Amino acid sequence: MTDPHHPDGEQVRLVSGLPTGDLLDTVTVTVDLPTPSCALAIGAHPDDIEFGAGATLAKWSAAGCHVHHLVLSDGSKGSWDPDADLDLLVAARMQECREAAVRISGSPPGTEDRVHFLGRVDGELADDVDTRKAVARVLRTVRPDVVLGHDPWRRYRLHPDHRAAGFVTIAALVAARDPHFFPQLGLEPHRPSGLLLWEADLANHVERTAGYEATKVDALLCHHSQLETTMGLAGGDAGMGTGREEFASRIAWQLVQQGAVAGLDSGEAFHLIDQL
Repeated sequence: MTDPHHPDGEQVRLVSGLPTGDLLDTVTVTVDLPTPSCALAIGAHPDDIEFGAGATLAKWSAAGCHVHHLVLSDGSKGSWDPDADLDLLVAARMQECREAAVRISGSPPGTEDRVHFLGRVDGELADDVDTRKAVARVLRTVRPDVVLGHDPWRRYRLHPDHRAAGFVTIAALVAARDPHFFPQLGLEPHRPSGLLLWEADLANHVERTAGYEATKVDALLCHHSQLETTMGLAGGDAGMGTGREEFASRIAWQLVQQGAVAGLDSGEAFHLIDQL
């Protein structure tokens, strides 16, 4: 492995140490894309974007990137309470997404207008033509330089929505770039320069996240409805005191593990596809 203090974009040769999967073959790892002017992160559920790329998006936003969020499902399965009011849960989770996006962008509350919702039923997300068309519409409207989303090829993935979200993102990207897909949208085709897939089965790119760990934690803890079910904070701790500290430690540990793919102290690892 070369000097870990390499300049942006320099490639590092690694033989092992990938944080996900069991492939230990030699892989070329790049570090830090140029800050895009616009980025679109596509998550299956509320909070998936923050888990997958929250620190990267915060870093880019601080450097002037316009960060957009697209949440594909309504999050209506996100409760362990069998008597939960699902309409209220969906509304709460949408508001949590907006609050988390404000934390990531640093915008004052009430000014965040870059959170988009597709509203598919949680647990029933499908890579079908209608969903591809809807995502392609957002891609052609937002016109991001970089798209971020789930790696659909991650082995042993349990949640079907995560696989479906990854596949529909890739299919919609192909549709958005080519003029003969969905001409009825009346929008010009758009081809991003890069696609970053988080929770990658084989990571080949890392974004430095040093200094943005706390922002990632803050954004995740905006998802108050998920503090117990997803964040593991017993009793739905509001993320304060020891509960917050323990959660922040888990996130920091993950960032250390992912950063180690490129010899960094803190990072978010992805599979980068730049031939789009």
